[in-house]
Amino acid sequence: MTLSTYHDVLQSLSEGSVTKHFDPYVDIDWDSPEFAVHSDDPRWIMPAEDPLGRHPWYKAQPVERQIAMGMWRQAGIAKVGIDFEQLLIRGLMQYLISVPNGDPEFRYATHEAAEECNHTMMFQEMINRIGYRDVVGMGTIDRKLTLAIWPAVKYFPELFFTMVLGGEEPIDHLQKSLLRGGVDMQPMVERVMQIHVAEEARHISFAHEYLKRNVPAMHPATRSVLSVAYPVVMRVMLSMIATPPKQFVDKFQIPAEVMREAYWGSPESRRIKRDVFTDVRALATDIGLMNPVAKLVWRALGIDGPAARYRSEPPRRAVA
Repeated sequence: MTLSTYHDVLQSLSEGSVTKHFDPYVDIDWDSPEFAVHSDDPRWIMPAEDPLGRHPWYKAQPVERQIAMGMWRQAGIAKVGIDFEQLLIRGLMQYLISVPNGDPEFRYATHEAAEECNHTMMFQEMINRIGYRDVVGMGTIDRKLTLAIWPAVKYFPELFFTMVLGGEEPIDHLQKSLLRGGVDMQPMVERVMQIHVAEEARHISFAHEYLKRNVPAMHPATRSVLSVAYPVVMRVMLSMIATPPKQFVDKFQIPAEVMREAYWGSPESRRIKRDVFTDVRALATDIGLMNPVAKLVWRALGIDGPAARYRSEPPRRAVA
């Protein structure tokens, strides 16, 4: 990709942030009667698209317990989203310190940071209205792992943007699956998802374009390191974002074997785990990160599989 083409893409993304952006306190009618939260609303029940939601143990629980777990889970996912967005904002601000005057990256990355700030307010408002004040985001170990972001931004920005994709792709994949599947969701949650998916499409595009632009020009040795780190980051970030925290497990007394099967022991959950990364596998192939050693790492982590033919392609299934 030429520098001119890259800058044209950034200009297009920036214009999109101007012409199609959302304000959580303008574009969401929080006080609408249909957005009201009721603890007996069956639309809070976790759908089959959620690894735990499809598990027989969860389906066997009384309806009121399924609803309570679904409400806590939605609030918990939003809280993890807040944690990740805040890390991303700080990382982008640190990255922009070194961006020279006139570089289109400055404008787009600042648009993205502003949108992520709106997302944190949107997620927090949803948590407040759900009412579970005990929800937690990233765990203690996860927070320690995020300390790698700061040196990565300065010394290894390609790794930082890999981390960005590792955080954005799992949530984006799950939310798109729910929206595409026509799941009957609580309207407030559905509106939040619609806004998040719409704006995250630009954020994911920026990370893709950044890596397409910069990875091929890396020193071969550094690129080899990234090729191995890339799938590791994806797998670690999936656990940080998609796996319920210990507090959720303890609160609802979920058996350990249920958690092992749902995340990611059963054949169906392993399929979900692979499907999450079809886009990033395609990107890795395109930019020269899918070498023989890297393929072994993808396979060892259980996240190998076919690459998407185009961005956000729905999972393909074999037909007998």
